Amino acid sequence: MKLFDVYPVNNIIIEKALGSHVWDEKGTQYLDLYGGHAVISIGHTHPHYVKRLTDQLHKVGFYSNSVKMPLQEQLATLLGKVSGKEDYQLFLCNSGAEANENALKLASFYNGKKKIIAFKKAFHGRTSLAVAVTDNPKIVAPVNETDNVVFLPWEDEAALEQAFQQYEVSSVIIEGIQGVGGINVASESFLRKIRTLCDTHNAVFIADSVQCGYGRSGKFYSHDFAGVNADIYTMAKGMGNGFPIGAIIIAPKIQPVYGMLGTTFGGNHLACAAALAVLEVIQEEKLIENAASVGAYLMEQLRTFDKVKEVRGRGLMIGIDLPDELAHVKKELLFKHKIFTGEAKPNVIRLLPSLALTKAHADEFLDAFSKELNK
Repeated sequence: MKLFDVYPVNNIIIEKALGSHVWDEKGTQYLDLYGGHAVISIGHTHPHYVKRLTDQLHKVGFYSNSVKMPLQEQLATLLGKVSGKEDYQLFLCNSGAEANENALKLASFYNGKKKIIAFKKAFHGRTSLAVAVTDNPKIVAPVNETDNVVFLPWEDEAALEQAFQQYEVSSVIIEGIQGVGGINVASESFLRKIRTLCDTHNAVFIADSVQCGYGRSGKFYSHDFAGVNADIYTMAKGMGNGFPIGAIIIAPKIQPVYGMLGTTFGGNHLACAAALAVLEVIQEEKLIENAASVGAYLMEQLRTFDKVKEVRGRGLMIGIDLPDELAHVKKELLFKHKIFTGEAKPNVIRLLPSLALTKAHADEFLDAFSKELNK
């Protein structure tokens, strides 16, 4: 049997990882500024994380949601405390796509409406509803197509107001910072406008925090910069530091009903142990504050390069927009300088490192980046 060939991959085998570094099978060290696509939030193989998972595995690795699980309640309590959303309710699942799928479904249950507002360049996942609100026709199968989704221009308040007049809107889903779309930051005024319109029209404000959440922006949820609360926050990537886990947190006005949502693997013992370890390390090592300070330093330095078209982002979610003639830089960073980064089409380098990235790591990247731009 062969693998179903859907991933263009680099010919590198990673055999070991620690902190912000990984090593290939030949022992070559790489600086990881990609974090497995924003997943590694506290650093690879963090000792507290490894111990938490190992200890849990020696007790019980899995049982279904048919029994009481204190770990889920502990996770809800700590997540509420660290995020500042203590009056919200937690539903656990396995991935970002699942989180968005459940959020959109729950919104429709809540208000009985169907229309969803999403935005150009959005990416919300690959499952049925999640991919329907993703602005990429190439990954939307015919069976996923629906008339229930309206795509609006990014940051267009007039178009947003018009859509609310034209449709019975169930929900508005928006990334606080678009990831796949190229690190586009939603303005505070636009997020506040969404909040106001959702309140007026009994629609649900869904804050997709799968990539931009969990402290990456310098606040727990990047939407928090706007000073308003969403009704549902979705999360995954950084939540488990590599262990598959996703979640939504739900405002108290939305009441649960038995059977409304469900999952087999979501919230299992190992997943909760991983998520608890992540939050404990984020708290103990002040990683949200570190993301804010190291990220601000990186962006300040990157904006001094004349050849860079634009630097966008917040905290340690950074997009470096390059001209066409520098499209090769990402490849050179990896194969010449041994630095992993991400990308967004056509020529945006995405930095999505561990929130524990140090200023020394940032300087290592800046030195390599400078050499490639000035050669």
